[in-house]
Amino acid sequence: MSATLRDSDFPDRQAHPGIQGDGLSASTDAPKRPSLPIPLVWFFALLTVLLLLSLMAKAQISPGPLSKAHQEFAGPTGCVKCHEVSPGTPSFRCLDCHREISNRLQQKRGYHPELVAGKPGSTSCVHCHSEHNGENFALVKWNPKQFDHAKAGFVLDGKHTNLACERCHTLKNISPAERSSITVKDLSHTYLGLSKSCTSCHQDKHQGRLGTNCTQCHNNEDWKAANKSFDHSKTRYTLTGAHVQVKCQSCHLPQPDGTPKYVGLRFDGCAACHKDVHQGEFKQTCQSCHNTGGWKRTAFIQEFDHSKTKFALAGKHLSIACDTCHKGGDFKSPIAHASCADCHKPDPHSGQFSKRADGGKCESCHTADGWKPSKFLAADHARTGFPLRDKHATVDCAKCHLPAGNATLFKVKFALCTDCHKDAHQGQFARAPYLNRCEECHDEKNFHAPAFTVARHQKTSFELTGGHAAVACVDCHKPAEANKTVSYHFANLSCTTCHADPHRGQFRSRMERIGTNGKAVGCEACHTTKQWNDLARFDHGSTKFALAGAHRAVECIGCHQPPNMERKLLNADFTIAPLLCEQCHTDPHGAQFAHTDRVTRCGECHDSSRWRPSTFNHEKTIFSLRGAHQNTPCKGCHTQFKTVGDKSILFYTPTPAKCAACHADGTQPKA
Repeated sequence: MSATLRDSDFPDRQAHPGIQGDGLSASTDAPKRPSLPIPLVWFFALLTVLLLLSLMAKAQISPGPLSKAHQEFAGPTGCVKCHEVSPGTPSFRCLDCHREISNRLQQKRGYHPELVAGKPGSTSCVHCHSEHNGENFALVKWNPKQFDHAKAGFVLDGKHTNLACERCHTLKNISPAERSSITVKDLSHTYLGLSKSCTSCHQDKHQGRLGTNCTQCHNNEDWKAANKSFDHSKTRYTLTGAHVQVKCQSCHLPQPDGTPKYVGLRFDGCAACHKDVHQGEFKQTCQSCHNTGGWKRTAFIQEFDHSKTKFALAGKHLSIACDTCHKGGDFKSPIAHASCADCHKPDPHSGQFSKRADGGKCESCHTADGWKPSKFLAADHARTGFPLRDKHATVDCAKCHLPAGNATLFKVKFALCTDCHKDAHQGQFARAPYLNRCEECHDEKNFHAPAFTVARHQKTSFELTGGHAAVACVDCHKPAEANKTVSYHFANLSCTTCHADPHRGQFRSRMERIGTNGKAVGCEACHTTKQWNDLARFDHGSTKFALAGAHRAVECIGCHQPPNMERKLLNADFTIAPLLCEQCHTDPHGAQFAHTDRVTRCGECHDSSRWRPSTFNHEKTIFSLRGAHQNTPCKGCHTQFKTVGDKSILFYTPTPAKCAACHADGTQPKA
């Protein structure tokens, strides 16, 4: 673009008189005016173009459509309602319309002054209220549940904490003065206009008689607990002594309209509130004998010496009010006081001690210093039917004589221990011969050290023999899983009641055999209580494999092999032990005597009594050992050895059967 404008650039333009220079000429007849600088001409031309474009093509320069609340400003001419025409920083005129917010910002009152932090201009509004985002865009976005009400200048505490917003922000709570300052048409949809005063929401029950500052007596925690915060000493009647504890409504009685009366009360004398209990007998004022510290503690009591009467006051009697004994304030009539029962009626023990030698006098056990503790000690208890010994001497009285006020029993059952003590064995010893007599096994020194000895155990159904005599009681008598009670009676006294069967039922049939006592023999079919490894009772001859000969000296583990190369028979399976020689013994002959099933029958030549000499019958072979051959040793003829595996084994076949094969001269066999 050229740096200057010429007339040719604007063909429809008429020459403006007085504007000259750089191609812009004026009429020669017109008076000459100073010409404008070229940059200023450019500026006015550009401004004119922008204004025309904004009017003709608003959609091309507008940031976007207005919200529903500002629809009245839509259109080309509406911009200046909210913005000022300026080439500089964008400006806003929010507070020109929203005067109620503007006033609160200036007064620093309410929620908005807290947000703008000293910058109350309209430029702060757009940080929270963004426009030109469409008709349905919400200008105000907030969450009532997350709103910090303290920033609005009114902290929600006490009973206010959980109130819903609409409980307070209603049209009826907005004062007339505030209503005129709010531009919102429907005042039921605004949070403005409320006062911090309690009476803006709450009815003044005192009808203005006590002023407008409710907090001088009440708080937000409990409206009725006015006495907690109200300082009565600032009134004309200071509360002292017992008056401090008196409820407000006791003096401030309700008026005809139902509200308490707080002003205009009489307090010139005690009689204004209190009835004269002496019925005018004393002419002096109440203050002559009484004070607010306590009605019954009078100056008369402090001056009167009761020890000069027939009944000196001692112990607890010193603190008893006079009218407790002198009924109705009658100090002249005589009062019986020879015994405690003259005043203390009825007998709190209901005659439980009336048969004692002293007739059950109170002073035998109690003193005037206090009803408790009693003077009745363990030494006195020894003269009863139940002397206290050992552990019983340290038991608190209330453990046996259960406290029940006047109904407390001091004559209790004590014939059996279970009269007081719970049966720890739950009836296991209720039958004969024990009949729940705990003293048969226990004494008063230590319940947990019973006197039940091994000798007494021998008289039970389970006599302790062998190793059982050294077993601790708790190893057998353990708490049952169901009720945690230790079991002393067992339905089954067999070994498996306490001991797990290590053989897993392999000898069940033997264990179920009936012994001489008429019961199953159990583990004792093979073992004894003296020593578990003593198996003398087990007869191997009753099995499928009787032990004979050399087998009698073989250890059990030699045939009954435990799994996993274990060294004990605990997990051995006794039912799978081999029954044939060849199942235990390896073939030393290299299978030269094996049958068609490739098994060598050891028993055909040997027996369990001895391995050598063999029982082999040579007469059943092709070579009879008769005559001189009968005494010839086997190795005299059988001399052929073969290597089988890593062993050298004597082979009996083939062996020469002709004489010449052994006898070189025909007379003697080879050595």
